[in-house]
Amino acid sequence: MGEGALVGRVAYGAAGLLALALLTACSAGGPDREDPEGVTTGGAGARGASTSFSPQDKAADVPTDQPVVVAVHGGRLKSVRVDGGGSGPLPGVLSADGSRWRSNATARPGTSYTVTAVSVDAAGKESRETSTFTTVKAKETFDIKTITPNKDDTGLTVGIGMPIMIAFDKPVTDRVSVERNLIVRSSKPVEGAWHWFDDQHVDFRPQEYWPARTKVRVEARLAGVRGGPGMYGKRDVTVDFKIGRAQITKGSTDEHVLIVRRDGKKIRSMPMSAGQGGQWKYYTTSGIHLAMSREPVTVMTSPGIGPGQPGYYQLTVYNTVRISNSGEYVHSAPWSVGSQGHANVSHGCVNISPDNAAWFIKNTLIGDPIIITGSPRKLEPTNGWGHWQENWKQWLKWSSLKGGPTLGL
Repeated sequence: MGEGALVGRVAYGAAGLLALALLTACSAGGPDREDPEGVTTGGAGARGASTSFSPQDKAADVPTDQPVVVAVHGGRLKSVRVDGGGSGPLPGVLSADGSRWRSNATARPGTSYTVTAVSVDAAGKESRETSTFTTVKAKETFDIKTITPNKDDTGLTVGIGMPIMIAFDKPVTDRVSVERNLIVRSSKPVEGAWHWFDDQHVDFRPQEYWPARTKVRVEARLAGVRGGPGMYGKRDVTVDFKIGRAQITKGSTDEHVLIVRRDGKKIRSMPMSAGQGGQWKYYTTSGIHLAMSREPVTVMTSPGIGPGQPGYYQLTVYNTVRISNSGEYVHSAPWSVGSQGHANVSHGCVNISPDNAAWFIKNTLIGDPIIITGSPRKLEPTNGWGHWQENWKQWLKWSSLKGGPTLGL
C-alpha cells in the first residue's frame, strides 16, 4: 500500500452515511410505569418528552448504510444504545444540544437491532423507550484479498511515492459505497484520492509525494458495506505504516548516470548503462518508476524468446531493485562496467556496478521514486506501479468521490 488523513474516498467523509430518513414516532401510549431501575418506560403522551426513531419500529430489510437516528422532543437524550447481537453495538454521535443521536458506522446485513433511548424531560424525569429493526440479508460477501503496503511484502516503512493498493476477492460494482468507507489518516495532512483500475482494484495516492516521516493509517470500514446487488463487506481491515526519508533517484539514458538524493541532498552518483534499443522491448522506459521489490538474486530470461531461439538468454543477476512489470530492474552488471557511464548496452534494465548495486539495494525503500528520462519508450501507468505517470486530473478521472484532504491521525 499508501489520511491529516484522507478518507477512503479520500478520507472521504463519515463511513456509510446517507441522507436522514424521515423520523417516525414510536412511543407507546398508556400510563407511565417504573422499571426496577427507576426509569419511566412508555407513555409518551403522559410526559413532556417524546422520542422518535428512524428506522421505524419493526422495520425490515433496512439498508445497512441507512443511519439510525433517534430524536427527542420536549427534553434531551441521556443515552442511546443500538445493539445487534453478536455484531456488537453500533456507534454514533449525540448532537451538542442532546436532541438527536445519529449512528456513524455501517450496520451488519441480516441482523436484528434493538435501539434503546433514555431521555430526560424538562422536569428531570427519565424515560426509556425501545425500537427494533432488521437489516437486509446478504446473498454473498466480499473481502479484501490484499492490501499494500504490508509487513511481509513491503515492510511498514516505505518511500515517499508509495501508493496504497487494495485488491478485492470479488468485483465491486457499488464503487461509491465502498470508496466512502476507505479512510486514510495521516500525521501530516495531504490531498489525495482513490483510483479504480478495475472492479477489483482501487489504489490511493497523494496529489504530491508523501511528506517524509509521515505516519499513515488505512481504515477499510467495509463490514456490512454494500459492494453490489445483494453483496456486502465481510470485515473491517486497518493497516498502519510510515513514510521514511525522502529519497529520489534520477537517471538519464543520454547522460548514463544515476543520481541519488536524500532529503534534498545528493548522496551518491552511479555510472549506468540503460537499454540498447533497436527493438522497442530493449528500451528502458522513461517515467516515474517506484521501487517495487528488493531481490538479492533474480533469474532473468529474454522476453518473448524461448530456449533455442536466436537472442534467448537466462541469466542469474544479483542485488536487483524491480521498477516495473515489464522486466525492468536496477541491478548489478559486472559484464557491462566498461560501458556504464558511456553507452547503453542492456536489454532494458539499468546496469550499475556490483559495488553500487550492493549499496543501492541496501539504501532503497519500497516506494522510492526512481525517475528515468531520455528514452522514447514511456512507462505506462499500469506497468507495475506507474501511478505517478498520470497527472492529478487524470488520476481523479477514475475516482468515484474525487478526493480531498486526509483525516488526522
